[in-house]
Amino acid sequence: MLSRVTVVCFAGSYAVALALELSRLVLRSSLRGLLMLGFTAAGLVAHTAFLFYQAERINAQLHGVGLPLSSTQHWYLTAAWLLAAMYLFLAVSHPRVQFGLFFLPLVLALIGVGHYLADPNPASTPPDPSIWGLIHGSSLLLATVAVLVAMVAGVMYLGQVQRLKRKAVPHHGLYLPSLEWLQRVNGRGLNAGMAMLAVGIVSGMVLNVIYAERHQRFVPWTDPVIVITVLMFGWLAGCRLAGWAYRPAREGRKVAYLTLVSFVFLVFALAVGLLLETRHSGQRSVRPMFPGRAAAASRQPTMRVLGAALRAEGEAGRIGL
Repeated sequence: MLSRVTVVCFAGSYAVALALELSRLVLRSSLRGLLMLGFTAAGLVAHTAFLFYQAERINAQLHGVGLPLSSTQHWYLTAAWLLAAMYLFLAVSHPRVQFGLFFLPLVLALIGVGHYLADPNPASTPPDPSIWGLIHGSSLLLATVAVLVAMVAGVMYLGQVQRLKRKAVPHHGLYLPSLEWLQRVNGRGLNAGMAMLAVGIVSGMVLNVIYAERHQRFVPWTDPVIVITVLMFGWLAGCRLAGWAYRPAREGRKVAYLTLVSFVFLVFALAVGLLLETRHSGQRSVRPMFPGRAAAASRQPTMRVLGAALRAEGEAGRIGL
């Protein structure tokens, strides 16, 4: 039954919820809020079933020794699940605020990257029997989600600042939380992202030592993924130091701008790990964007060999005659 759940099921539910959020800018309806929460909850249920089935498939592929987040696709889809769950929580606790306008596009973007670009197969490195592999993958996942949440809070903070400057606080349309609430969420997101990134770096170093002792694949410390991760940790630490250095009246806006740069940093780091062939990511099976063309291309050498064999056979027959 779980195999029938596809990405279209939960991605479509989130897309409908986003459309309902957009309609809140121009139309009022008491039923729309329930529909929006219903579609989001249905998407989360289908999303959970899909992740569970994918984890079972990886375990079967690795003969029962697979771990959660063993594939890049599973990692991206789990990040999307966490953001969708956070959006549902915020939509219930703050029903007047259109959090979906900021969270759901990120959810759909992560689903799209995970489905079309990420590798669905488990990593080529043998799974580590200890807990360090799970700690490494989970901490980097939580750090990514924390930075995304901080980015959303930063964007909303800057939007609220501009609205207050123009004294444009309408009684309908786009509602945003208070500056104090957004500043608090932004700071906590950056702190959580920095802490989880530190755990991910330390656990990755432990894993590298374990692999070196077992004479398995050793990832050099100059690997692009490792370098960009360490640089991002330094940038997040710098953002927090900059926030403490500014006066409280100006801290929120400065940190919000720095958070946007952190988001760009995060996108670049994810692109490096996703698109570049590094020792950290291992050998990945590239999924063709056009499977039909790829299959036809793979058949061309066989057809050429068969044609050459037939021509040789015909030539031999003429010589015999």
